Amino acid sequence: MSDPLQAETGVYSVALAGSRMRFGLGSRVAFLALLLSVEWVPILIRFSPGSAGSELLIFGAICGTFFLAAGYAKARGSLPLISSELARVPVRWGLLAAHFGFLSAFLYLSALRETSPPGIAVALLRYVTGILLLGSAGFAAIPAKFVWKLLLSTGSAWAAAVPAGVAAGALVSLPRVGDMVWNWHPVTGLTFYVVKVLLYPFLPQMVADRATVTIGSASFSVTIGAPCSGWEGAALMLVFSVSWLCFRRREFRFPGALLLIPAAMLATWILNAVRIASLILIGVAGAPEVAMNGFHSQSGWILFNSVALGFVAVSPKMPWFSSRAVASPIRKPLSESATAAYLMPLLAILAAAMISKAASSGFEWLYPLRPGAAVAALWFFRSQYKKMNWRFGWSAVFLGGAAFAIWLGLALLSSPHGSSPTSESGTGVWLACRIAAALTTVPIAEELAFRGFLIRYLVPRRFELSLSCNYTYLAIAISSVAFGILHGSHWIAATIAGLLYAVAFCRRQRIGDAVAAHITTNALLLMWVLKSGDWSSW
Repeated sequence: MSDPLQAETGVYSVALAGSRMRFGLGSRVAFLALLLSVEWVPILIRFSPGSAGSELLIFGAICGTFFLAAGYAKARGSLPLISSELARVPVRWGLLAAHFGFLSAFLYLSALRETSPPGIAVALLRYVTGILLLGSAGFAAIPAKFVWKLLLSTGSAWAAAVPAGVAAGALVSLPRVGDMVWNWHPVTGLTFYVVKVLLYPFLPQMVADRATVTIGSASFSVTIGAPCSGWEGAALMLVFSVSWLCFRRREFRFPGALLLIPAAMLATWILNAVRIASLILIGVAGAPEVAMNGFHSQSGWILFNSVALGFVAVSPKMPWFSSRAVASPIRKPLSESATAAYLMPLLAILAAAMISKAASSGFEWLYPLRPGAAVAALWFFRSQYKKMNWRFGWSAVFLGGAAFAIWLGLALLSSPHGSSPTSESGTGVWLACRIAAALTTVPIAEELAFRGFLIRYLVPRRFELSLSCNYTYLAIAISSVAFGILHGSHWIAATIAGLLYAVAFCRRQRIGDAVAAHITTNALLLMWVLKSGDWSSW
């Protein structure tokens, strides 16, 4: 069977002999990302970072984004040489061992913070330990002299990146600081008045108290706090828009293109006000549970994703901002894009999940949207899938059974039995759709995205190659962790399952083996859930 990824590019496979054990700069950065993801995702789920911790994470992310965006253009000429030198230097295993020691201390201090209010000394020690565990991991993978070389290679980029990062971090922190110091900040007040204007045609007798920032009706009202003011969404759009303009800088005309940044931030903030007004109207209309349990938790991400996708799609086509020096490439129809064929089914499921959850009040009655969206995407790209190898063998079924055994064992050890949703109306349809999705659309969509696409995309400059040999062990590990994170509280079991599916996929280079293994796991989990009623395992 031919592979559409190969057919799209016309480039043939090249052996990777001798490249898998060379740990250059890219491999070490990917290793750090993998290590910290494995450690920090469960930490953030188990322990609340607190307001100070949240601000520190946001501030660090923004400063890092600005520095990388500004420094990469100057440093990229030096990166190949630095990477080749780094490949000859072993990983510092002693520092890595120290890292795990600092991690243990950080977990202990975090547990103390959760059980009782910490003193200043404990809080300070926790932050110091957190910095040490990050630093020890970083210097274990990339020694200090190479870090210094990388910094020197960026030239004076830090002079622009650091002030910009500090300013952006300060903007993000302003609402929370204002709430703590003055119990008010201008963005919340402005959002309050915009929501009030939007609601007036629909609720002329509304209840609006500026002192408590409460707005709605006598039967349903909400309080607009700092997290709901739209400020954090605008700050997130700031990071996204700056990163995108830097990444695709050849397509834009500067400095005019910089106007796109405040425009995107303003659009995000205005749509947030529309979101709050819509939430209030849903609650007033008699569906307060839908408003607070579904719409409130999902609509923010739906709006941000909509603005971000609109920014990416529309901005290069605007003559005021696009660069005329870049010739417009001849675009193939979307149905002939191999990349879209691998990713769109999963993206369709995720988009449908956001919509269905936004319209729910605890029970996701619109769940059929998920398999329906996946089926539509699979049908649209059917010509691409005909070129793939969907055969499978019994070894794939065995690996799927092993994944089930590990998943169930971890689930029984970590959580009590959950309850069945049989008390909800419409459960029969919901259950039938979920069973059908678990055995068809979900495994196909996830295997196309994580095994068919991501494993090969993570191999530098080799995504265009055929399925035969373009993967590395690091790519398999990173794609498996990403697959695990997608599954939330079951992330450990899902990561192990992802590794087993990757073995099935890479062993004979057939997407059918990965899908068969995944379907086997889901089928066995389904039988267990229906027999035991242990919905927490699924």
